[in-house]
Amino acid sequence: MTRKRQLDPAIHRVRLETLTIFEITEAELESLERGSPESLYLNLAVSVVSIAVSFSIALATTHIESIKTYCFFVIVTVVGYLAAITFSLLWWQSRRSLTKVAQEIRKRRAPEGIQEAADGPGQSP
Repeated sequence: MTRKRQLDPAIHRVRLETLTIFEITEAELESLERGSPESLYLNLAVSVVSIAVSFSIALATTHIESIKTYCFFVIVTVVGYLAAITFSLLWWQSRRSLTKVAQEIRKRRAPEGIQEAADGPGQSP
């Protein structure tokens, strides 16, 4: 009688009722691999707006005597708000890019009940 090694994993297989396979193009695969920049844009927008708000609060609540320091605070605040608007717009525009690719792939699916002709080996045309 042979004993199982302790490192052999237990494998449980559960059958699927249906399995749908989608064929995709190289461009679609590259788009999925590249991912979406939306989370990066949103993170940058949140970071920059928090910096701009912090500098705005500092400008509103303190008296800065040095003109150079005051100008620096104003420039950081203005650039921060402009960058936050820019990143927010980029996020808004690109937030659905991967969803659109997936929708394009799913649109190629034949409607239920319509069978496509299979061109496999052993089948005559």
